[in-house]
Amino acid sequence: MPDSPSPFDDPFADLFGKLPDPRTRDGALPGPRRSPAPLVPGPDEAGAFVHGPLTTTTRPAPTVGSATASAVTSPGERPASASPSREPIAPGASLPRQPDESAGTPNAGSERTENAGAPLSRRAAREAAAAEAARTGQVPAGAAAAGADQPDEPVQNAAPDDPAPADPAPVDRAPADRAPVPATAVLPATTFDDVMMTDASPRDASSMTPADEPRSVASQASLEDLFTGRSSSDDLGHAPPPANKRRRRVGGWIALAIVLLFLGGIAAGGLWVWNTYEDQIRELMGWEEPKDYEAGQATGEALVTISQGDTGGTISQTLYDAGVTKTPEAFYDMLVETGQNPTFYPGVYRLQQKMTSDAALTALQDPASKLENSALVREGLTVDQTLPILAESLGMPLEEFQAAAANPATFGVPADSLEGWLFPAMYTFDPGATPTDVIQTLVNRTIESLDTAGVPAEDRQRVLTVASIIQREARFEDDFYKVSRVIENRLAPTNDQTFGYLQMDSTAQYGFGEMHDGTVSSSQEALDDDNPWNTYRHPGLPKGPIANPGDLAIDAAMHPVDGPWLYFVTVNPDSGETIFTTTGAEHEQAVKQWQQWCSDNPGKC
Repeated sequence: MPDSPSPFDDPFADLFGKLPDPRTRDGALPGPRRSPAPLVPGPDEAGAFVHGPLTTTTRPAPTVGSATASAVTSPGERPASASPSREPIAPGASLPRQPDESAGTPNAGSERTENAGAPLSRRAAREAAAAEAARTGQVPAGAAAAGADQPDEPVQNAAPDDPAPADPAPVDRAPADRAPVPATAVLPATTFDDVMMTDASPRDASSMTPADEPRSVASQASLEDLFTGRSSSDDLGHAPPPANKRRRRVGGWIALAIVLLFLGGIAAGGLWVWNTYEDQIRELMGWEEPKDYEAGQATGEALVTISQGDTGGTISQTLYDAGVTKTPEAFYDMLVETGQNPTFYPGVYRLQQKMTSDAALTALQDPASKLENSALVREGLTVDQTLPILAESLGMPLEEFQAAAANPATFGVPADSLEGWLFPAMYTFDPGATPTDVIQTLVNRTIESLDTAGVPAEDRQRVLTVASIIQREARFEDDFYKVSRVIENRLAPTNDQTFGYLQMDSTAQYGFGEMHDGTVSSSQEALDDDNPWNTYRHPGLPKGPIANPGDLAIDAAMHPVDGPWLYFVTVNPDSGETIFTTTGAEHEQAVKQWQQWCSDNPGKC
């Protein structure tokens, strides 16, 4: 009958057999790690294993020349049991724990020191048996089997005529009251590392580099060392190579750069879309400020003058200036969007403030909104701009107005021109009024305003001159009084910065004839032109008024606010924002702001 396969034919059996047996160890740890020996314990070793623990004392290493002999029992050794002799117990078999009183029985022929501690593990027992066999010269049967599997390591000093070592004498390892243990073949002790090294490719020891040494040391650790605390999990197998921090850092920077490029692309694309379709996006999202008033907001009264030749764009600006529409382009955009091209008739129309563009168009087309024999004259206009408005509004020939205005003395004006004396206001005349009657009405209204402001008769021309400059330079009520102060400070004899020169662009433009061009800045030709109104070329006030001032400008000329300002510049002509400064350096900084605005808004300066 063939023998049943031994569990020790499995090279991994020894690995799992290294786990401590709680029935035999009682928590005792094995001794220092030794190289595995393909030996089995002798009879005296087995008896010591069963009846008492063996100490792990250091003994001399066996000599190579020791002869192999059969195991004998020392004369003084007491048998472990009266049971019949049996075959040696396999290393993987579980052994019963013996009573404590047997632990003190000495083993004859043994040089070990007696120890009453816990029994040894199977590994310690095998190592002790191997050492005893080397001392006595006896080679167990398991050694012969191991030798057959290892031809490269022959047993030295064996008898020439012995084909194999003699089988060890059977030893009774179990007490009398226990069942006999079946005999099994004993295989050489094999560790997990031995098995793994068998499968590995052979390497020449001389080819190992210093870098390989740490791995060799780490590979010697076993699971038993891990369980017994003599090694850690880091000692099992090859340690993982250290992470390449430089490569990881470079990878992080690359990832960051990709993210930044992605976000930058999104931002650039969003900016392009916003700049291209801002109006459409605002309208779609409801962010756009409405360009027109809503229906039902109209209130108050607004008088609008339509002149001969006015177009939709011109009237749109006129409606905005009168407070009728919300934005300058609201009325014109409405005409374009609806495709309307109506005919406008000159005259003065009575409308309301805060009207919709549709409502304003309806009012301008309604004859009932037009005032008969009425004319509206705005502030800041010159004589050449005022006379055509009067002629168109009243239905009189322009030539008759020009002939009447050629003789200022006829109206009691102490000057050679009516400039500044045609007061801006809304006028209604009786039917049959002549151009002379109309002009006289405007002059009388100017004298009334001067008298109300307390201007002496002899100072009327001077005050009107200063007031006309204020009217052309200022946009807001507070600025009117500041501009008046700048004029007075520049005209002061103590002025050591401008030395009496007003240097007002409005005066240079008027003298050169650029005031009607609608430009904000003065051309270099206008600044260099030598005319009596150019305050860049001549100190003091210009020759006379440059426009028709209103009540506010006349009052500001009479009551300038206190301040040290000598300069001012409107840095945003659209909003009318004006900066007043004291020194030339401060003024230059403000001029740079105005130049930047002109650069950002081409065609408006």
